[in-house]
Amino acid sequence: MKLIIQIPCYNEEDSLPVTLAALPREIPGVDVVECLVVDDGSQDSTVEVARRCGVRHVIRLTRNSGLAVGFMVGLDACLKLGADVIVNTDADNQYCGADVDKLVRPILEGRADIVIGERPINDTEHFSWLKKKLQRLGSWVVRLASKTNVPDAPSGFRAFSREAAMKLNVVSEYTYTLETIIQAGRKNMAVVSVPVRTNPEMRNSRLFRSMWQYVKRSVFTILRVFIMYKPLYFFMTLGNIFFGTGFLIGLRFLILMFFYDDSAGHVQSLLLAVALILIGVQTMVLGLQADMIAANRKIIEDVQYRVRQLFYDKENKREEVQ
Repeated sequence: MKLIIQIPCYNEEDSLPVTLAALPREIPGVDVVECLVVDDGSQDSTVEVARRCGVRHVIRLTRNSGLAVGFMVGLDACLKLGADVIVNTDADNQYCGADVDKLVRPILEGRADIVIGERPINDTEHFSWLKKKLQRLGSWVVRLASKTNVPDAPSGFRAFSREAAMKLNVVSEYTYTLETIIQAGRKNMAVVSVPVRTNPEMRNSRLFRSMWQYVKRSVFTILRVFIMYKPLYFFMTLGNIFFGTGFLIGLRFLILMFFYDDSAGHVQSLLLAVALILIGVQTMVLGLQADMIAANRKIIEDVQYRVRQLFYDKENKREEVQ
């Protein structure tokens, strides 16, 4: 059983040694524990620090590509290296390294495909009141969209089984946290949460400049992924709203015309009703087209999963021969 702890980094020369020092070197039930650092185009000495700290696997991106890209690059590398379990943690030492054992335990016991570390948000001093409320609200929306029961959706401290990692596809360039949970829920993976501890803040978050930017990007990400996985439901609901509103306005016009002989001054209502009904019908047709595209995407994802299985197994056998 091989565990690889991946750490996406961007200018983390100061915090990375502290993060690495806190990570466990041995875990019951795991034969090998290794670390992998993904340097996302850092402009400091993050790579040199990682190597001085004894990290065996370091991947360096030539330019800053974003957290989601670094996460997927790390997953790909961990799978190529033969990881049976992959843990993702932040380089700013936000999470308690000793809790890695808590994360991997449900996977080792066969109870989960993905495990999310639940932070004590209400007790975290460096989280503002507004951020705490938004974290709770965002997690509630993700639970609705994914049909999972994850209390802390934005948490980046999480573990993946090998099978789960091969099935994930992140299209967002902003963050992987929300999208992967929604994907997992829609793909019927077993997702569980475990309480984890956090450390005092070492630096301010670099993921967003303001709370408004965080809310805007998170809402866009959730909406985008939900449309990807439930296009028929989304567009049919939207189309029914337009169609129903237009139908009611048109019905009002007909009542005025036939029962009150008062249609002359309500032509605008008739035009609005026709426009809304047409928009509703077009939106429903768009939903049918999007649903067919989603069906094709599922087939492509299944093919991708099979290709990944063949490719990574081949890579692992090649490593064993060497």
